[in-house]
Amino acid sequence: MELSPASVLTKLRDVRFVRYVLASVGALAVDVGSFLALLSLGTAAAPASAVGYSLGIVAHWLMSSRAVFQDKVAGKGTARTQQKALFVVSALIGLALTTAIVGAGDWSGMDPRIAKAGAIVVSFIVTWLIRSRIVFRGEGG
Repeated sequence: MELSPASVLTKLRDVRFVRYVLASVGALAVDVGSFLALLSLGTAAAPASAVGYSLGIVAHWLMSSRAVFQDKVAGKGTARTQQKALFVVSALIGLALTTAIVGAGDWSGMDPRIAKAGAIVVSFIVTWLIRSRIVFRGEGG
């Protein structure tokens, strides 16, 4: 099998996507664990979802910047601050989607855990697109 530059680039992107999925699973564990703990403590579904997602954001930044997009992390200074800000913006978009979906599901009588599952899928797709195409688009690859 011949390795062209395009096929190597495609393979690297596939590996990056797999690492992103794994980082997302880790962040999701933080998110859902917090969400379920807060629900069991009597917290309303939408705020519990928002807090869980926020804790997952922190976990995701740590894993994304160290294991997924490590070759595209900006150096210290303004560029790194801007990259972190873009990551937070992507996370806030995901948070808004998650909170809205869970809140709408709960309002309509849906089990909040089912609504959360749908929100996870939507948020994952949207944040992957933003992070892979905007946040971590740096010179590294």
